[in-house]
Formats: sequence, C-alpha cells, structure tokens
Amino acid sequence: MSDYLKAVFAMLGPGEERFAAPAAWLSLEAELGRTFPTDYKQIVDAYAPVQINGHLTLGHPASDWWNLGEKIRSTSEIWSKSKWESYITGPADDPRVFCRLPRLSFGTAEGLVPLAATDQGAMIFGAPQVHGFSDGVVVQGAEGDWVGHPMTFAEWLYRYLIGEEMTGWDSATFYPGPVQLEFPPAGPGQHTREAYGPERGM
Repeated sequence: MSDYLKAVFAMLGPGEERFAAPAAWLSLEAELGRTFPTDYKQIVDAYAPVQINGHLTLGHPASDWWNLGEKIRSTSEIWSKSKWESYITGPADDPRVFCRLPRLSFGTAEGLVPLAATDQGAMIFGAPQVHGFSDGVVVQGAEGDWVGHPMTFAEWLYRYLIGEEMTGWDSATFYPGPVQLEFPPAGPGQHTREAYGPERGM
C-alpha cells in the first residue's frame, strides 16, 4: 500500500507548521463530537491556512485567517438549509446510501464535516464511512454531483494533485511542475505569500 501522506509531503515540500496547536484541534473536536483523521490534521498543521494550485483551500483551527472551525460552522449552516438532495439521481450518487446514513446532516458527529473547498464550487467533506471505508471523503462537485471516495484524505489529496477527477464530474485538471502554495497574511500589514513545492518531474 502506498504511503500517500508521505507522497503529499514530498509534493508540497517541508511544512512550516505556523499554527500547529493540539489544543485548537481538541476544542474543535469536542465541539463536533468526533475526531478528525490523523493524516488530515498532519497536512493541515504542516501547511494551512493555504490555497493549493490556486484553487483548493485548507483552513486551520488556530488561525484567524481561513479559520477551520468558523468555516465548518458557517458552511454546515448553509448546507443544512440547502437543496442538496435535488442533485441526486439515484442510489449511486446519494451520500445517504454510500455513507450508510439514515439522514444527512452537516457539521455533526454522525454527518458530513467540511474539510476543504475549491474556488470552482466543489466542497470536500469528511464522513464517518464511505462505501464501508472509515473516515472517507465525500465531494459535491461544482455541477452538484455527489461522489464518495473510500480513501484517506491524504490519498484523495495526492490524487487531486496528480490531476485525477477528484472534485466532481469532469473536474480533472493537471498542473505540471511544482505545486503552488499561497499563504494568507498572518497578521496586520502582512501580504499573501507565494511558495512552491519541489520539482516533481511531471
């Protein structure tokens, strides 16, 4: 089995861990009533808040900018009031079916928790299980289509970075060369900072 977490770190380069704070994770997990996958927390601690390749945004629970807890709360409230079920065409694209949930909720211990988003309209959620896989990934793409990925967040991110269709129907886009990382300001008077991962030979 591939070590996808190691592969992601190799693509993104050394993490700065600017906001790594176990207490912030414990507080957010206590609020939600569930823990986040270890690989997700390691990636977020290493790089977030960050926008990857100009599209995918990861927040951090200890950051004022792109705060993960605030994003989960606001996004979950919006999704709870949305017509998310209107895009379902059958059991194959129904998150209640592939997550084995009697009903769908957002930002709860037993439901979908927003993990990341793209500026193209895709939302990436964590689920207690996806197709029987614990802590899998669920995506609603920009076209409203639902898909369940029975894999870790690290594997999902790795596949996203190599250009596979991971953010919904017809979403595959490959950006050759080093991965671009954009870090928002960490305080007043600071500016967005851009960096790149190592050469990938791709």
